Amino acid sequence: MPQISVEYSSSLAGTFDRRGLGLAINRLAEQTIDAKPEACKTVFRQVEALVVGTSGRAGDAQVFVDFQIFPGRSPEAKAALSEGVLGLLARFVRPERGGRLFTAVNVVDIDRDSYRSTSVEG
Repeated sequence: MPQISVEYSSSLAGTFDRRGLGLAINRLAEQTIDAKPEACKTVFRQVEALVVGTSGRAGDAQVFVDFQIFPGRSPEAKAALSEGVLGLLARFVRPERGGRLFTAVNVVDIDRDSYRSTSVEG
């Protein structure tokens, strides 16, 4: 744990180093919420459409990072994680020329009693 999902607008595909960002996010989780390195799993999902407000301005893009972590971290640690991720996004991802880039982070506790995980090697 944590399970980390990064959703990004399709217009950003090929414009940033997903592996580099994922490794940086994982390292940040180790530092801020004491996550074990092998427990950090970050997936990237491309989103085809984004509509902001009622104008739907062309060139808008978004990156949304969702952290699911076990309970027990302080609000301050979660806030530090969120702020750190926003800093990483600013470093790794840039808006298109003339476009707007929206970035957001959500850190939520996962239900420890019902969460299950496994891995299989081939």
